[in-house]
Amino acid sequence: MGQGAGRAGRGKAAVTIPANSRRKSKYEPRSVPEGEKLATSAMIASLDSEGRETVSAPFGHALVELARERPEIVGMTADLGKYTDLHLFAQAYPERFYQMGMAEQLLFGAAAGMAREGAQPFATTYAVFAARRAFDFIHQAIAEENLDVKIVCALPGLTSGYGPSHQATEDLAHFRAAPNLTVVDPCDALEIEQAVPAIADHRGPVYMRLLRGKVPLVLDEYGYRFRLGKAALLRDGAEVLIVSAGLMTLHALEAAKALERDRVGAAVLHVPTVKPLDRETILAEAGRSGRLVVVAENHSTIGGLGEAVAALLLEAGVTPPFRQIGLPDAFLDAGALPTLHDRYGISAARVAERIKAWL
Repeated sequence: MGQGAGRAGRGKAAVTIPANSRRKSKYEPRSVPEGEKLATSAMIASLDSEGRETVSAPFGHALVELARERPEIVGMTADLGKYTDLHLFAQAYPERFYQMGMAEQLLFGAAAGMAREGAQPFATTYAVFAARRAFDFIHQAIAEENLDVKIVCALPGLTSGYGPSHQATEDLAHFRAAPNLTVVDPCDALEIEQAVPAIADHRGPVYMRLLRGKVPLVLDEYGYRFRLGKAALLRDGAEVLIVSAGLMTLHALEAAKALERDRVGAAVLHVPTVKPLDRETILAEAGRSGRLVVVAENHSTIGGLGEAVAALLLEAGVTPPFRQIGLPDAFLDAGALPTLHDRYGISAARVAERIKAWL
């Protein structure tokens, strides 16, 4: 799973620790709350409800299509081409594909150099490796120099069941804080397809969260079109406004339908560009009187979309009742995604349940 797994402890003598003094290891099973069963049959499960239409590798296919007309585009990855859908680009344009190995710092340092020479690199890895392992290289070599590098990262937030080593629950907090970086969190396959040419047209560094593999398709039902820097009201409602991005817009739309069955009108404002925020649209929708405003995000409640929206509202003097739905400030458990999404309150059912409790 993690890079370097299995290397620790080689060549060391065995040490016996008395049972009564042994400290609990983070790798030991964690206790399960009473009455809850931790499903472990699928570490990576569907990100959306069963029966939803999906599209295979929308990022990879969109980049291949775009690169036909743009010879400056190059694909780069740190040993994760297959797991970020960049393998499709490698097959189509092997002479423009760069495999950098298990070296994320090298990946982004080289991407900066390529951009200086006139290329437009799309550099992919897992979000945890970009945010934690290579942040200084992104910050100094790419963001500070305002270079045209597109950083596209899979497994954002709680989209992996492998535990804290692969759960990028704080990536937005890192990248929102970096000057010059545009931050994008697309919702579904349609938006990923549309976001790829849009971020390529934007001159400057972009960090985009990536849903990869078989990605749900939902925004086609709403006549949606991605525009960089713009939010979109997908549905209206009188009692509550759910402000969301990425995976949580899928859950927010399902939660809104469930609330409607209980005669609660829920609006969903999709905010795919987390930085810069669409101030005008957010303030206009949050400023409508009589509605609870709930920000729902697939990220820690610290440093993400919720805090960004809260700061915007306070600065503008717009003060509706406000709540956050997000991941806790904690290292999360490992397990099947549906179980984890329920446990941490970000599944569609839990979103609807929590909103009803607040109304």
